[in-house]
Amino acid sequence: MQAKQRVDRIAPSILAADMSALGDELARIEAGGADWVHVDVMDGRFVPNISLGIPVVASLRGRTRMPLDVHLMIVEPERYVEAFVAAGADILTVQAEASRHLYRTLASIRDAGARAGVSLNPATPLLCIEHVLELVDLVLVMTVEPGFGGQAFIPAMLPKIEALAGMLEDHKAVDIQVDGGINTESIGLAARAGANVFVAGTSVFGVGNPIEGLRQLREALARVRSGPP
Repeated sequence: MQAKQRVDRIAPSILAADMSALGDELARIEAGGADWVHVDVMDGRFVPNISLGIPVVASLRGRTRMPLDVHLMIVEPERYVEAFVAAGADILTVQAEASRHLYRTLASIRDAGARAGVSLNPATPLLCIEHVLELVDLVLVMTVEPGFGGQAFIPAMLPKIEALAGMLEDHKAVDIQVDGGINTESIGLAARAGANVFVAGTSVFGVGNPIEGLRQLREALARVRSGPP
């Protein structure tokens, strides 16, 4: 039987959208062919910023059929797993650095009915997740320091993405996601390194027309996939 291959997906980060017109922004990215909606949840403790929470996830769930890709950048994420899944999260990603009992937390996400993801900050080594791979559906490599949008992609993360792809050689069903500084240039670099899910905020919502932003990212990604390996 042929191993499952990863599928390319673009997940606009709703954090970069116009919060006064969130429903309209959601409709635009859906019309533009977005695959997932990325929702960053920050508590002002794990990262120096405060953002969206459970009520916003529930509101988004009521406005779209797109999968909600919820990234918990919070301390003690295990306390909120069931609440976020009940609100509508399809994928729930926790930071490896924030969960003292990571194996148990990932298992609880799956038990609650969502896909489980684990995220690594730029300075966190891959060995931190080596023994939980059987419980993950997605690994997120942060390509900026988390907490704020609009930062520049860190090129030093490319070898880390490549190493992760090698680590997951026998886990083809596990998505490799990147988040931070993804634009028409860096999406190709990350794709060549092995990523297949691309979180994009400013490059989608900051160009004046999210549909156009998505089109440009798709074309940049297609050029990489159709070119020589």
